Amino acid sequence: MSTAQVLDAPHAAAATLRATGAEPLVRFAGVQKTYDGVQLVIRQLDLDIRRGEFLTMLGPSGSGKTTALMLLAGFESPTAGDIFLDGKPITRTPPHKRNFGMVFQNYALFPHLTVAQNVAYPLTVRKVSKAEQDVKVAKALAMVRLQGMGERFPAQLSGGQQQRVALARALVFEPQLVLMDEPLGALDKQLREHMQIELKELHRQLGVTFVFVTHDQGEALTMSDRVAVFNSGVIQQIDAADRMYEAPANRFVAGFIGDGTMLRGTLRAVHAGGACEMALADGRVVSGVNVNGATIGAEVVAGIRPERIVAHAEAPSARANVLQAQVRQIVYFGDHLRLLCHVGDGHDDATVKLPLSSAAVPKPGEALWLELPHELTRVYL
Repeated sequence: MSTAQVLDAPHAAAATLRATGAEPLVRFAGVQKTYDGVQLVIRQLDLDIRRGEFLTMLGPSGSGKTTALMLLAGFESPTAGDIFLDGKPITRTPPHKRNFGMVFQNYALFPHLTVAQNVAYPLTVRKVSKAEQDVKVAKALAMVRLQGMGERFPAQLSGGQQQRVALARALVFEPQLVLMDEPLGALDKQLREHMQIELKELHRQLGVTFVFVTHDQGEALTMSDRVAVFNSGVIQQIDAADRMYEAPANRFVAGFIGDGTMLRGTLRAVHAGGACEMALADGRVVSGVNVNGATIGAEVVAGIRPERIVAHAEAPSARANVLQAQVRQIVYFGDHLRLLCHVGDGHDDATVKLPLSSAAVPKPGEALWLELPHELTRVYL
């Protein structure tokens, strides 16, 4: 696709957001970015960021999410389009005049400065008086639970504490927007999960707009008010975290967010109200919700979450949307069991979640009947 073609491409998500009538804090309008004049890293970005929300930009490496954040921060300039803050263009405003807080993955702390001096740095640049600095630094350190550590140096802190210092530095000058680029990526799993909860609680208390970049789907679902899923420089879907998981807008989002069972087939019938039927290669029929308006004869994929599949040890009397399978492997996940089930040649294993309290757990090699609730089975082009 040429750059000219992309410039003319509409973006339905932006139109929907603008239809709400509320003036966003930030608006990307027709933003594109290329580094070589040929390949567009950001193909078409129309995005409204609401005042006070926690928005996560999520996607695989190379999807454009970090570039979008750098454009908002002012460290990169768009090739086309504009960025607005409170309705005023900031496309050509330098980073230091945008008044945004920034937290990086490596924290970017000055090793030769104390914790208090690191946190005070944005105030020093803004020529805030020493007395006012002391008050604001103390308040910021209290926010992140680092009272009494102002005289320590970064090397004397744990990774989690260094992350808190970086966050305090981003908040100390009371910005209207805080940008975070994979800030928890360097932490171990347990600390990372703890910091997710702390960040979300801090956001709730402060009411500041947070824009967070990550490639971790669980992190995005845990923390966000809304999630924008990027792929190939385009937002594939922007939605509330629970809607993103339960109602993916297309095949990419369904496969990227969370776990799921995907069955390939051919659409054989379309019914009123968005219902449809697809035929697997062996003739078995699966019904579900026609998400993308596929027509009869189209090659489609049916997706369903593993916790939504109902497993039966014997064939149920009602055979609609029931597939016979064979248990291939049982994996212990601590809080549940995960069954990997062979449903037929040409398909990946179906994944089924069972609670540890399940009365009967099948063994590898045994037959199992998998019931796919129609309203929770989504069919994609």
